[in-house]
Amino acid sequence: MTESTSTPTYLYKIVPESAAPPDPLPDRLPVSALDEQDGFIHLSTAKQVLGTLNRFFANDQKIYLLRLEYTKVKELIKWENHQREEGKEGAEGYFPHIYNGNNLGKKEVESVSSVNRKEGEDSWEQGIGFDCGLVCLLIY
Repeated sequence: MTESTSTPTYLYKIVPESAAPPDPLPDRLPVSALDEQDGFIHLSTAKQVLGTLNRFFANDQKIYLLRLEYTKVKELIKWENHQREEGKEGAEGYFPHIYNGNNLGKKEVESVSSVNRKEGEDSWEQGIGFDCGLVCLLIY
């Protein structure tokens, strides 16, 4: 069986409303407690964003998506699964992690978008709906 891989165009850092990024972005943003603890910055591909939202941001009504152009950070990325085993670029079940001393700021971040979940919805899939929303942010 061959492993399915896909090279992403963009990677995403999800930030809760409580840690809203300033405008303009500084050279270095504060990192999450999880990033600090693990020693790297957790990112998601476009295909992984909804799963990450539902798992780690289930109680948030608003988040910020920091979009990074993959080619600009590729050399800093390790693709790892939940056990921190390394895998191939874009492989199913492997997440992009930036190893650069937890530096993330205006140099790495191409754009910032806010996404609001519709009130009363239990999941981000339901809460975003199909009115373009998150899907358009990830594509364009």
